[in-house]
This record gives sequence, C-alpha cells and structure tokens, in this order.
Amino acid sequence: MSALTDIFGIRTPVILGPFGGLSSIPLTAAVSDAGGLGSYGLYGYDGDRIRTTIAGIRAATDAPFAVNIWLPTGDEVVPGPEHDGYAAALAPFFAEVGLEPPARPERYLPPVEEQIDAILEAAPAVLSVVFGVPSTALVADAQRRGIRVVGTATTVAEARALADGGVDAIVATGLEAGGHRVSFLGSSEQSLIGLFALLPQVVDAVDVPVIAAGGIADRRGAAAAFALGAQGVQVGTAFLATAESAANAGHRAAIGATPPEQTVLTRAMSGRLARGARNRAITEIEAAGTIAPFPAQNWITGRFRTAAGEQEKTDLQSLWMGQAAPLARAATAAEAFAELAAGIPAV
Repeated sequence: MSALTDIFGIRTPVILGPFGGLSSIPLTAAVSDAGGLGSYGLYGYDGDRIRTTIAGIRAATDAPFAVNIWLPTGDEVVPGPEHDGYAAALAPFFAEVGLEPPARPERYLPPVEEQIDAILEAAPAVLSVVFGVPSTALVADAQRRGIRVVGTATTVAEARALADGGVDAIVATGLEAGGHRVSFLGSSEQSLIGLFALLPQVVDAVDVPVIAAGGIADRRGAAAAFALGAQGVQVGTAFLATAESAANAGHRAAIGATPPEQTVLTRAMSGRLARGARNRAITEIEAAGTIAPFPAQNWITGRFRTAAGEQEKTDLQSLWMGQAAPLARAATAAEAFAELAAGIPAV
C-alpha cells in the first residue's frame, strides 16, 4: 500500500475538510502551502463557477489541492408546485432578513455531469466525493488524467464498496463530525458510528489508505487516529474557526462557545441529516414539522441563511460544527495546521 503522502504529493497528511458553502480559496491555499491537502467544496457550483474557482485556487497556491462534490443518491427532488408551500412555511425567517419567500427556480442543483466535466477538464490533484461510490468510468477517467479519487464512508460496508470501486483513499467519518452525514448504503440515522469504533474496523476491511475524520481538532486527536491505523486526518471545524475560512465572525464565535452536547443532528436546514449548533431556526423549523426534502429545503433556507450571515444573525444561520468544537482554538490556518501536525508520528 502506498503512503498517503505519496499518493497526494504532500508532505504532511493533514487534509482540510471540504465545506459545501463555506469553503474559501485563502483557507484551501493556506493548508496546501503548509504541506497538507487543502480542499474546496463545490456543492451547488455549475461548470463555469467550478472552472473559475479551480483557476483561483491555482493562482493562490502551487501545491496539490482537492475539490469535492456530492454524488446524487436518487432521492433528490426537483422544483415542483409544492415549492411555494415549502417556501411559505419559512416566511417568518425571510421577513426577519427583509426578503420575500423565493419563487420556484428552474433547478435546485446543477447536473452532476456538468460538475464532473468541469473538474476533469481542470484536473486538480484530488477529487473527493460524498454520498456514494463514483462510477468505474469516472474513477478511470480521473486517474488517467492524474487525478486521485477519494471516497467517504460512515460504515464499514460503505468503505468496502468504495474500495471495490477503485478509489485511491477513503475518509472514515465518525458521528462526531460537523456538517452533513454522508451515508449512502443505509439511512444516516442507522449509520451513526463513532470514529474510534469505525476507524480501526475500516482499516482492517480495506487495502487503501484510510483518513480519519470526526472529532479531531488538536494533536491529541491526530495522534489517536494514527494509533488506530489512519494514514491521515481530515479536519473541518478547527479550520472553520480560523480567520481564513468563509465562516463569519458570529459562526466562528459560536464554534468556540458551543459545548459538545449542544450540537445536534437535524434535517431542519437542508432536508438531510447534519450536525451543527442548535439555534432558534433549527428549533422552530423542527417544531413546525414542515421540512422539505433535499435539496428543496437546502435551496430555500439557503436564501435566508445567506442574508442572515451578512447581517450577523446567527439565530438564522446554519452553524455547522463538530462535537470537538471547543477544542478549535487556533486563530489562523497556520496555527491550526501546526497543532494537528504535532500529533502525527514521524515516519
């Protein structure tokens, strides 16, 4: 088995978690320049925006970096007559930020084929995917172009499926992780395995390098992951709290102030299960019981969440973070990277 650092062409096996909607070029470049693998989440980006974004990352760093997409699971809804009812149910939140509920769009998401074509054309060092196994054709095409492919698993069965699909590495993500639960063989609620239970079982089950994710925010978490067989760590919240991230000041402050028991798994913001800090929007949406399926809910709430972020109304934002949020103490990406790297054993 090749070392993860050799596969990615990096010096230190610290990977930035890709944030769908909260990625930034400065943070991606900072992690890559430090010797790790910066990542950028392309959720919702069309082909032109993907090309522009990858060009921007290349202008900011000469080091390898990854981009991430969400694979379709087959249960995604398209805009229909029910859209207006779902939007109307959230009207009070739009009123708070000075907006009207949004009219039905032509589409909620760009076609994944359009995203893949743009990524293959731009040829970043790494393509990571969530919510499924990439097709054998995609893996082969990417690898022919020198693009490494990484899949994400929440169970051992998902890890085996990804390995059988030919990916170059697998992220084993525990229930402690912030953001969306990316399960695809079973429901997210039935795939909630802590990292310390999941990681060694995935390492035993597959013959490709495994990257640990979920609840890792400092050198202690990194050292523990390597002790359990990981070849790298993927970290989101600790980097999301830094100055280079796209999170606003209110979100960054919430990361430092939210104890682990006050993060929740909810479908309120997107229609899919995700971990973040409980706030008024989550509480009221859950109490109302009207949650549109994905991606309708994500698209609709995204309109008031964006405005709320601009207005620093954290009660109406999606404050994604993992259970180790209080350990995210670094002010800059360089500080966060150095703290994590200190826990990685010398080879």
